[in-house]
Formats: sequence, C-alpha cells, structure tokens
Amino acid sequence: MAGKKPQLVYTLLVEVGRKSGDGLPGKATGAALMCYASGVDEAEAVRETVAILKQADMAPLDVTGYGTREEREAQGHEIDDDEAALMDRALAENAVIVAQVSPFFD
Repeated sequence: MAGKKPQLVYTLLVEVGRKSGDGLPGKATGAALMCYASGVDEAEAVRETVAILKQADMAPLDVTGYGTREEREAQGHEIDDDEAALMDRALAENAVIVAQVSPFFD
C-alpha cells in the first residue's frame, strides 16, 4: 500500500480583479498576490489558494506557479530567511500564506 504523498510548499503569483469587499485600495484595478501554499502537488496548491481567496471576497483571474522551494533554488532563485520562514509556516499549518499584495493602478 502506497503511503500518503508528502505536502510541499509552492510559490504562486495570483492576479486578482476587483470585487466588492476585496480590501484593495479604492482606485486599484486589481492586484498581484505572492502566496505560499501547501499541497501534494501544484494543482492542489492552486485549487486551495483560489478557494481561499474567493472566500476572502477576492476575484482570482490568473495563477502562475513558480514551483517548490527546491525547484526555485535549482533555478537560482535567492530565498531569504523571511521568505523561508513563510514557506515553513505554510507547510506547518497546511495553509495558504499571502506574503505580499501589490495593487495595480491604471
């Protein structure tokens, strides 16, 4: 019998549009959210992230996956202590952590 696949943490960039109650600045046209999400694969991490953002009255439009920490390090990405701590927290809490919100303005 195969064991349960381990949870991994994926870095996701989620583009959101506007929705009433989304908490974005009034003149913003949307935002980019840098998220760390746990999942057995990237598809699960994306599904969980989109579901949680919808529950938070956000309007996810597009998700770009940047892979796991190991995949990012193999590509030469620098991961600082703060980012590593957020990734560890996402894994420990089996959670989606929104690390950064960058509003868009026209």
